[in-house]
Amino acid sequence: MKTLKLFALVLTFVTVFAFNSFAQTALTKLDGGSVDVQAQDGKVVVLAVGASWLPLSGKQAEYTNMLAKKYAGKNVVFYYVVTDSTNAKSKNYASDDAVRKFIAGNKLVMPVLRDSDGASVLKKFKVDQVPSFIVLDKSGNQAGEAFGGIDPKFDITIPVSKKIDSLL
Repeated sequence: MKTLKLFALVLTFVTVFAFNSFAQTALTKLDGGSVDVQAQDGKVVVLAVGASWLPLSGKQAEYTNMLAKKYAGKNVVFYYVVTDSTNAKSKNYASDDAVRKFIAGNKLVMPVLRDSDGASVLKKFKVDQVPSFIVLDKSGNQAGEAFGGIDPKFDITIPVSKKIDSLL
């Protein structure tokens, strides 16, 4: 009986883990509604994960705009994902208006999605630093590790472009 209970417990954990690993990732659009970033009808998806309060996110926004322009008209979708908290008591809080100000100030040309405190994206895609870029293949699966960190002396668009090109 103990063995059966142990087997049932292990099976439950495996099922929950498998479900969470393959579950889709729906994020909130800044203007309402949601987007499932893993269900983009056979398109390569690039997620630029940043925070409006983080100085390097401005450089990331510049890189993201460059990439979006380069791949315009191709089978690639770009989203900028802000991980600013929606909890006013958090030190990383940013209101929707503050995020809109960040968008306007950086002239972001792609849809912006909110992932409060990175609750979905950072965990799902095992991102350990912000800003980062995540590339998803045409099936919605993560294509390699996230491109983490922004070094103003290194053009991160080069390795991100190589990854995108390998998936097209």
